[in-house]
Amino acid sequence: MTKEFKTLSELLAHGFDTVIDVRSPAEYAEDHIPGAINLPVLDNAERAEVGTIYKQESPFLARKIGAAKVFRNSAHHIETALRDQEGGWRPLVYCWRGGQRSGSFGWMLGQIGWRSDVINGGYRTYRRLVNQALYTDPLPHRLIALDGYTGTAKTEVLHLLAKRGVQVLDLEGLAAHRGSLLGGMADPQPSQKAFESALAVALNGLDPARPVVVEAESSKIGERIIPPSLWVSMKVAPRIEIMATTEARTRYLVQAYDDILSDADRLRRKLNPLRMHRSHAVVDGWMAFIDAGDKAGLTRALMEQHYDPSYEKSRRAIGAVSAAQIQTTGLAAPDLDALAGQIETVVDRLSQVPVRES
Repeated sequence: MTKEFKTLSELLAHGFDTVIDVRSPAEYAEDHIPGAINLPVLDNAERAEVGTIYKQESPFLARKIGAAKVFRNSAHHIETALRDQEGGWRPLVYCWRGGQRSGSFGWMLGQIGWRSDVINGGYRTYRRLVNQALYTDPLPHRLIALDGYTGTAKTEVLHLLAKRGVQVLDLEGLAAHRGSLLGGMADPQPSQKAFESALAVALNGLDPARPVVVEAESSKIGERIIPPSLWVSMKVAPRIEIMATTEARTRYLVQAYDDILSDADRLRRKLNPLRMHRSHAVVDGWMAFIDAGDKAGLTRALMEQHYDPSYEKSRRAIGAVSAAQIQTTGLAAPDLDALAGQIETVVDRLSQVPVRES
């Protein structure tokens, strides 16, 4: 049987015991329905082989060879990954478009006696619903942007707000990037599609009747692009700006970015391309700090000569105005906890203010 889903919320609340993605590992790695397990009925090489036969030799021959591989691989999954499933288990299966791969696997599961369904339209249905939520429909959530220069501990404050019960959307966490030139993490960023999947799931879990605090990012986090529906809402969101001295921000960043500040070669590779934007003289100054091992000097120079000017330019471009400014004398743990308490109070107040139209 095929299962029809009209909305993303309906699909994410599918009610089945297990969602099975039978596409190839490469397709699954790029993106998949959240929570789905991968039981490929054709691996990467087999999928390429069958596709080549289909195009260059014969569609019939491709289907015949493909069917043999699909049923062989399906039997293997039943003997291994699914061997402990009881008779009442309910799997939901999908492939790229809800066609032969998922249909064959779903049929086999049904013949065993499991109550299996196949997603009508497969992964393409899921992507269409994600695209509708993030690219077409207006965001139903009321956003409040947490703003401030680089080094004002916005991400850490965001996490403290979450612990206080405030609804938050951690874009940098979802994008696996700290949102700045030196913000890359050890693990690679997810694909754009996977980022959007994580984003759609996070938004689906938030109550539209309550405000959602999000960092005031640019339209990109590393290489990942913030989808239009969210970006439009972020641009008009009221902003709470954290104010801190350059000295406090320097101390915080030296600690928070110690991984990359300790990697001189990586720093040079990251900063050298900025010569066309910040001049050779400015970048040469940064290189001198790196050569001297002066992490604090480099951090202060980067803030004053790169981060802060970029921040001001971005704010001017979207016409950003702070609805509230909160000054902190430090950015140590006790300071941030107190800061989170103040911001929580402002969030409660701003949630009563009418939304500014885009």
